[in-house]
Amino acid sequence: MVLWNTCHPPELVRPTLERTLDILKLDYVDLYIIELPMAFKPGEAIYPLDENGKWMYYETDLCATWEALEACKDAGLTKSIGVSNFNRRQLEMILKKPGLKHKPVTNQIECHPYFTQPKLLEFCRQHDIVLVGYSPLGTSRDETWVNVSSPPLLEDPVLNAIGDKYNKTAAQVALRFSIQRGVVVIPKSFNPERIRQNFQIFDFSLTDKEMKEIEALNKNIRYVEMLMLLEADMEDIAVLA
Repeated sequence: MVLWNTCHPPELVRPTLERTLDILKLDYVDLYIIELPMAFKPGEAIYPLDENGKWMYYETDLCATWEALEACKDAGLTKSIGVSNFNRRQLEMILKKPGLKHKPVTNQIECHPYFTQPKLLEFCRQHDIVLVGYSPLGTSRDETWVNVSSPPLLEDPVLNAIGDKYNKTAAQVALRFSIQRGVVVIPKSFNPERIRQNFQIFDFSLTDKEMKEIEALNKNIRYVEMLMLLEADMEDIAVLA
């Protein structure tokens, strides 16, 4: 479960979780994460805008928000707590917080062969934080929220050539690449056959040479354009750290 940007004030963190648990008829969730390291103005609007159509941001203390998540874990409302779209500086802010009780178990970020995030991956490894990669296959070509000028990942000739060798799809090769790097992948599909294929990546392994070939594909391309971040403080955007 994610803590949305309008719910960062500490006094909103637990009630937000409790409302969701009530709706789902659950006693706890396995994971509760901060969706983004920046906040919107609290209220009913998911994406609050002012009269000029500009995002309405809200100044909050990430460490105070984190302490509220720690309290949720201590209360048994969530088994684990984590973050999403945090860069190294933001992670260090949490890790170095005086009186830290529970460090983030995960950091969920965009990660795929065109955006490998090696420095952030290594930092997370050093601190036993599991890197969870969303959009591990690139993403859909929906121009309302995706950078459609970026090349489609699954058409990459290197991924397809390696796939031909193992009788696998380019998608399966991309997923296997991430798994072998120690990145947890969360691919999304509505197609039953592709969902099955996404699980069929444990019957082959990529060689060291193939891993290096795929690593060389990195273009630092971000498919998911978080437009709300473009107007925010650029230091607060989760990028390569």
